[in-house]
Amino acid sequence: MADWQNHDLVDQEFREIRYAHRPVRRPGGAEVEGLHVTWITLDNPKQLNSYTTAAIKEVILAFRRAGNERDCVAVVFTGSGDRAFCTGGNTKEYAEYYSGQPEEYRQYMRLFNDMVSAILECDKPVINRVNGMRIGGGQEIGMACDYSIAQDLARFGQAGPRHGSAPDGGATDFLPLYVGVEHAMLSCTACEPWSAHKAFRLGLLTDIVPALKVDGQWVANPLVWHDGVDSYGRPRAGEAKVGADLEAGKALLASGAPDLALLDDAVDSLCSKLLMTFPGCLIKTVESIRKHKLVWWDRNREGNRAWLALNMMTEANAGFRAFHFATGRDRDVDFPALRRRLAEGERWGEDLILAVGPPGLRGPR
Repeated sequence: MADWQNHDLVDQEFREIRYAHRPVRRPGGAEVEGLHVTWITLDNPKQLNSYTTAAIKEVILAFRRAGNERDCVAVVFTGSGDRAFCTGGNTKEYAEYYSGQPEEYRQYMRLFNDMVSAILECDKPVINRVNGMRIGGGQEIGMACDYSIAQDLARFGQAGPRHGSAPDGGATDFLPLYVGVEHAMLSCTACEPWSAHKAFRLGLLTDIVPALKVDGQWVANPLVWHDGVDSYGRPRAGEAKVGADLEAGKALLASGAPDLALLDDAVDSLCSKLLMTFPGCLIKTVESIRKHKLVWWDRNREGNRAWLALNMMTEANAGFRAFHFATGRDRDVDFPALRRRLAEGERWGEDLILAVGPPGLRGPR
């Protein structure tokens, strides 16, 4: 072919994430020469694929590069291992550097916002391969993708109000579009995670597949109900089991091992379906549907960025440090004590943070 223009911003060497090409197949399974699927993988499994500042910058450039690849059919966004797709921002970095530094966090949120926008504006369809937990900011960058296919042991949810923040990195914009205002409200405020089965039932996911293999057989997540209704006639599918049923489920879970082969098959199948379309018509359709997310994202992201930065002086300063530095199992501040002290007129400051924090709480540096 004639010499192509290079539309990449920079030639980036990826260290915090993995960037790879994988084959794309016809619906019958035959590989297609000259075309591929680009995989962008968060590669921090020891910290549940939480993203550092450096990783965010690489994700932005990775999506820009993938969108420019003329032979790329689709982008798969995933994480290393089988425990987590992403649990959000790196709490070590939050607690040790950004806590108490609102202007620094404001610049960090510029990068985070650019990462979400890079996903929403990628010139290729984006599939979130949910290989494990999708929590907090991980939920937000997952919802920015065009499709989400999950292994059914994964959990989904927000953590902001529990740890000193608000889920304003996309969840308050996107989640009501997926599941409605009432479910979004409960998820974003109560911070109780959903099973993959519940997330699928509510409309958050494109598809789910089993990931547990016991004695060579696939077993659906044994910790949740899969059918039936409760005493009020509400669907039970995806709700957590309790009591003896839960204990039996835990025993079954412990007897098997995770296997993501079906997840990869489902992702490959979707890529095959996307392959068999006109590329221009496909991306125009994708972009038209993305507008429903973009209208809220573009309206709110700058104001949310400013508030999240200022919050690093108060509740985030307390919450992120408590979660990171706590020495026991309880990583929350004493919420009733905090609310009582504020109601009595106590001002935010280091004395208040240390007074309501869990054992082990200390200064950010």
